[in-house]
Amino acid sequence: MDGPVQPARLPAFVAGTWQYGEKPSVWRSMAAALSAELAARRLFVLLPFAMIAGLIGYAIVPVEPQAWALAAGGVAILVFAVGLRQSRWLALAGMLACFWLGASLLPLHGLWFGTAMLEHPAYGTFEARVDEIVSATESDRRVIVSALTPIADTRPVPIERARLVVPPQPPLAPGDRIRAKMRLTPVPGPVLPGSYDGQFHAYFAGVGAYGAVTSEFAQISSGSQLDVSRWVEQLRMGIGARIDEELDGAAAAIGRAMVVGDQSGITDETREVMAQSGLAHIYSISGLHLSIVAGGIFWLVRWLLAAIPALAIRWPVKKLAAVVGLVAAAGYMLLAGGTANVPALRSAMMLGLIFGAILAGRRALTMRNVAIAALAIIVIDPASVFRASFQLSFAAVVALIGIYEMPRASPRGDRTVLGRIGATLWATAATSFIAGTATLLFSAYHFQQTAPLGVVGNVLVLPVVSLIIMPFGVLAVLSMPLGIERPFLAVMGWGIDRMVDGATLVAGWSSSLIGNPLLTGWALILGLAALAWFAFFRTRWRLLGPALAVPLVLLFGLDLRPDVLIADTTQAVAVRDAAGMGLVSGRAGSFAVEVWSEHYQEVIAEQFSGLRCDGLGCIARTPQFSIAVVKNAAAFAEDCGAHDLLIARPRAPNNCGGGLVIDGDDLLAGGVHWLRWDAVAARFEVRTAIPNLNRPWRAARW
Repeated sequence: MDGPVQPARLPAFVAGTWQYGEKPSVWRSMAAALSAELAARRLFVLLPFAMIAGLIGYAIVPVEPQAWALAAGGVAILVFAVGLRQSRWLALAGMLACFWLGASLLPLHGLWFGTAMLEHPAYGTFEARVDEIVSATESDRRVIVSALTPIADTRPVPIERARLVVPPQPPLAPGDRIRAKMRLTPVPGPVLPGSYDGQFHAYFAGVGAYGAVTSEFAQISSGSQLDVSRWVEQLRMGIGARIDEELDGAAAAIGRAMVVGDQSGITDETREVMAQSGLAHIYSISGLHLSIVAGGIFWLVRWLLAAIPALAIRWPVKKLAAVVGLVAAAGYMLLAGGTANVPALRSAMMLGLIFGAILAGRRALTMRNVAIAALAIIVIDPASVFRASFQLSFAAVVALIGIYEMPRASPRGDRTVLGRIGATLWATAATSFIAGTATLLFSAYHFQQTAPLGVVGNVLVLPVVSLIIMPFGVLAVLSMPLGIERPFLAVMGWGIDRMVDGATLVAGWSSSLIGNPLLTGWALILGLAALAWFAFFRTRWRLLGPALAVPLVLLFGLDLRPDVLIADTTQAVAVRDAAGMGLVSGRAGSFAVEVWSEHYQEVIAEQFSGLRCDGLGCIARTPQFSIAVVKNAAAFAEDCGAHDLLIARPRAPNNCGGGLVIDGDDLLAGGVHWLRWDAVAARFEVRTAIPNLNRPWRAARW
């Protein structure tokens, strides 16, 4: 029949059934699904994605947007919205407003919380106020300090706050004032193009320098005992000390991380094993931990109140339990580091929405609640959008809620004990598979590592985490005021040891399966678009976005390995030939070389094969190109124009033509250089870790 589609047929098709013997076309089917989602005001769940798009747009523009331009854009969108009369265009205006707000958030946060960035190293004696204890080990502590006041003839520094490495004694807490001789250095930039940008995140946290105490460290005054942050920090340190007293090794380090959010004691070996087995998320306090604690307390309080008939009849038991669950989530978030622990804050906000929905008598697990939580987090800390923790947790929650929204069979009510255990294991495996699949792209981009047996690891370990580690950790903390925490900590430590054993087992199984994908920023954008598509639709059409993202990532998102890497702050230069990468100059154990080796998952040899060096410099040749590394300006006369690439720490003369020249000025401006030989064009493709110096988080490097 060629007539118009009958409106009555659309809901039936959207529900997945056919009527009248007709099978609508793919495009008509998608249009029906789209109309249904728009009618349900589903565009709301896309608002955080629009805001994230605005943040990305701000971050990648080559110059800092002018305040008047951002204000003018906001006014134009407001006029556009006011002048509209149709609701569908109002929804579009809302999307544009969120995009503009996202583009404006980072400049606003920079105005409120940003700081001048230290340009040159500074030395001297300073007094400062301790704002935060970032981590603490037996050998040192990392703290955030503010109000740096120069003493005697020390020159002042134009920064708001600094991150310092200080001795382990005397004990410190927020509000204390310290005095010491310090060495302050500029915040380092990214070590590779597209990698973690410490300057970006430090700027929006108000941290303008890194540094260390060199001598004469002393606490000159204590903070007020009425300071809540000081009280919470002392409580966290006290709990961490109790854990260290009763547990040893990995059990103590992971226990401290899971209870008070301090991961500084976890060794690199333990981190590697947990990452390879897909269990690294367990020692980072996030939604899993807060859900177990707050959800468990909610269930326990509800069960206890319901067991008393007089209370169950007169009181709203479920709502009272939700209030207690809210308090538990807030308390655990404070123990985890408060607002400084962004994953814990994000999870606590999501739990707050869930318990709030229970108090309001609404459905708790919805994509709308996810969108509200995401919008709040982005407004509070927009820079967190560019961190791996936000991307991983956001993708996992969207995927889990999306699958939860889809139609499924009702659970059977007459299952046996074995049936219930099997259902629990199946739910654990399914949850792990869904979350692991949703976060695969983002973890591959940030960590260059995947855990192919992560589902197996989570099925083995999560019951131990849920039934032993976390419950006994809660009991240990609650019993510490009475001094009877030892048996609870012992059980918790036993559970952590079994968890590490399981992680080691799964890591061994997957050692030959772990891939080494290298992805570009386009892969993240494609992943974000697929996630937005998945969140918007509720029918089977939601799976189309992720399905299309896979071939698109394979076509446009895979990155290439470099042929040359040049460090900006050290002498390291690594070159690739048929045997792999080797150093033309620099030291194998330097920070830059270690990070390069870890990022590309390959060993960088201490010396490039076939290297020739003398007092003026070094020459490295491959079948495709030749490179000269100039150490003395006298080498320019011989090497200029004689090689495909000339690398010099001194400034190269203007007439040094021929091949590509990268000198000290280029390294100062661009940071680490990534180069790949283009055999067709017979020249190098060049990327720099620092695209330009025109943004407020970049310290002038001249």
